[in-house]
Amino acid sequence: MDITYYDHGTHAERWERAGMFFDAKDYTAAARVLGSLVEEVPEQTGPRLLLARAYYHSAQLRRAEAELRIIVDRDPVEHYAQLMLGRTLQRQGRDAEAQPHLRLAAALGGEFDES
Repeated sequence: MDITYYDHGTHAERWERAGMFFDAKDYTAAARVLGSLVEEVPEQTGPRLLLARAYYHSAQLRRAEAELRIIVDRDPVEHYAQLMLGRTLQRQGRDAEAQPHLRLAAALGGEFDES
């Protein structure tokens, strides 16, 4: 059995370790920890959302998009996931696809266009 530092420990310990990597802006290391954690607890939104953020910040935009789509498919009113998906699509130059997600995120966040 080959256990690496990234995979070592309980779910809670790995979640904490991933958060420390993320806070230190070591997004690639955070993604390594979170990838296996998400595989083990795929129903939990928190680790998947942090994984998407780590992918986004490390310019792994296709991976970020895939994780965010899973979240918004499961929970369409997840405000932050909608916002992140919109921004991820924008960063890929897919503005038309991004707009519905950004509008929904704004509405869910209480930002209404008064024009």
